[in-house]
Amino acid sequence: MSRHRSKPNILVTGTPGTGKTTTCSLLSEATNFRHINVGEVAKEKNLYDGWDEKLECHVIDEDALCDEIENLMEEGGNIVDYHGCDFFPERWFDCVVVLQTDNTALYDRLEKRGYTGAKLANNIECEIFQVLLEEAHENYSEDIIMALRSDCVDDVTNNVNTLVEWIRNWTQKSMQ
Repeated sequence: MSRHRSKPNILVTGTPGTGKTTTCSLLSEATNFRHINVGEVAKEKNLYDGWDEKLECHVIDEDALCDEIENLMEEGGNIVDYHGCDFFPERWFDCVVVLQTDNTALYDRLEKRGYTGAKLANNIECEIFQVLLEEAHENYSEDIIMALRSDCVDDVTNNVNTLVEWIRNWTQKSMQ
């Protein structure tokens, strides 16, 4: 798909609390790319398959969500923000970023969000065992995956700068 687009698509994934939305918002501002917050799209369009009692969250209807954003993805210039990546078509993305955070910092962030019990434990375990990084490696080509630290504000700034530079390089290569 990337051969037909003038702008790349980037997926930013990671455990909840790793700074995905902050990173995506800042990157969107810096590049004028569209920020697609999957959770917000699902909420806006009611793209749910049910409710997960254990994790206290909606279950997104993945097929309906993919149908909803398909045309936007074909245009390019998108930054997709979601805590999972295994259901998105590989052809959509030119770069898959996995944000990673120190477990102590992550615990504090999630606790401030009101996460407790199984929901808190599940997300901390997800980060400890690098579940999202493994998911990215299982679903996307190695050469498009980028694991970035996201422990503090300086990391977020550095990550945005790294991705702006990556976009610049991608755009130059696609013009050749």
